[in-house]
Amino acid sequence: MHELILGGARSGKSAYAEALATDSGLAVTMVVTAEARDGEMAARIERHRASRPAHWPVVEAPLHLASALRDAAAADRFIVVDCLTLWLSNLLMDMDDAPGAALPEAFVRERTALLDALSALPGHIALVSNEVGSGVVPMGRLSRVFVDEAGRLHQALARVCPRVTLVTAGLPLALKRP
Repeated sequence: MHELILGGARSGKSAYAEALATDSGLAVTMVVTAEARDGEMAARIERHRASRPAHWPVVEAPLHLASALRDAAAADRFIVVDCLTLWLSNLLMDMDDAPGAALPEAFVRERTALLDALSALPGHIALVSNEVGSGVVPMGRLSRVFVDEAGRLHQALARVCPRVTLVTAGLPLALKRP
């Protein structure tokens, strides 16, 4: 079963995904997408690392998420991907800021690879992502493209995931169930 778990910053979405993984009774693998590019991000990564069981293997996939999932997925495994919006940021970082500039080829390729691979992957996969479309329209082009592409990615994943959950204030709200 594959599930898209959405929520705002500090909404409890990662804790919810980790609880699902723990409760599943399956072997758990964390697939993480963050890169510690500064001290603040390094501290965030360390807080997440400290909050989950130390025996869970961690796969770092800042760019090639579909490949990492294909390698890690198994019928008897629960994978938590945390998080898709950081992965999206990593892929969009090198985008040309010129008006009308095309999306980076790596982004288009990796997004397509993820969407193509997901439905064929065995086991349980929880995809954690920030819901960023509820705020104001950002001022900069890169920020606007990020919000647009996050929304498009979430819609595409919601079509292929049998379960979609929104987490707010630590409370899960089922948006889609089989």
